[in-house]
Amino acid sequence: MTVPCYNCNTTTTLEVNFEVEVFACPACNYVYKNKEGAGFSLYMKSQPCSFENTFEIGKTAVFDNVDYQVTGLVIKSHQDFEWREYILQSKNGNFLYLSESDGHWILLNEITYDTKVGNHPLTVEHNEITYDRYDYYYPKLVASKGFFDFDIYKNVELIEYIHPPFLLSFEKVGHQQTAFLGKHISNRAIKKAFATTSLPSKRGIGQVQPFLINVRNTALIFCGIAFLILITHWFLNKDRVEQKVLDTSIAFDEYAKKDFVTPSFELKGSSAPLTIQLHSNVDNSWANVQVALINEKNGDEVYANKDIEYYHGYTDGENWTEGDTSEEFNICGVAAGKYHLTITPMKAKEDTQNQTVHIQASWSSPSTRNVWMVYIFMTVFVVAIYYLEKSFEQKRWE
Repeated sequence: MTVPCYNCNTTTTLEVNFEVEVFACPACNYVYKNKEGAGFSLYMKSQPCSFENTFEIGKTAVFDNVDYQVTGLVIKSHQDFEWREYILQSKNGNFLYLSESDGHWILLNEITYDTKVGNHPLTVEHNEITYDRYDYYYPKLVASKGFFDFDIYKNVELIEYIHPPFLLSFEKVGHQQTAFLGKHISNRAIKKAFATTSLPSKRGIGQVQPFLINVRNTALIFCGIAFLILITHWFLNKDRVEQKVLDTSIAFDEYAKKDFVTPSFELKGSSAPLTIQLHSNVDNSWANVQVALINEKNGDEVYANKDIEYYHGYTDGENWTEGDTSEEFNICGVAAGKYHLTITPMKAKEDTQNQTVHIQASWSSPSTRNVWMVYIFMTVFVVAIYYLEKSFEQKRWE
């Protein structure tokens, strides 16, 4: 169809598969109505309007592998809120509707919806999904351009229901109701559909913009992970018993210039901490024990050392003590394998009373510390995103 504009002398040509009722010149925005038998005649001199960051009439896009072209654009407002609505048509005559506000996009299709919503119920249902009433109002037409198969100046009531990322939108003209089902569409998808890199900047939260994370699904996934961790931990360690690998006393003097080396021992099962307990009769003195755990298969060595200190006295009329004659520490995450220990004992040179240090080492039941740390992290994460989603929804409804 070719339509000339008598105001700016611009001729607009576009192939459309519908009878055009209203034409708005893309160059000057003058509006023409197609009067039956008389052709197009001037209807209204529109106020100047900026169409920055909008797609031109005739611009093509691909949705679901179907080619569409933009046949019309209207800009509407309600109070301080403004949005753009694109009408797209495919070669076989099917329509799509694309709404954009503050960089947020919704793609809509006309649907059949028999229930009337003129009384603005708080909720409606469609395909077993419950939608909440978002708003109802009479939008104001700000500007338009392109070809339209309906009178864009008719007084329309807009009633909107949301279930992010879905939208149910109803347009009422008198007693006639038209329903549209929409879904939030990402900027990436719009760029791909229109083969462009330039889009309006995104601001705030979109009407049906989904929260980044699905809290319910995340909680269910974490519950499944927690169950699997618990079952795996139980299965790998159900037959485990504490395995004592060393229980001996070592004389400081005998091993002053050499190390004490234990016989080889073999550990079987999943990783667990090697717990080492020390005792020495230090009295106002100290002792130190260095332990090396050596993997006989690959030669890996893990070192740890611990001081044993015990001091006591009488100062300012009070008895005091500091330290202890016994200490305990772990070498964590010791896996199954064949090992031996190399132990280096030391004591204060001036301590002539203390002669030995008693050492016990046992490969105990696996620590549940990591299990609980994972549980705590997942719980804190789910609670955090729950409250973030609550804040997100509150800002949407504001």
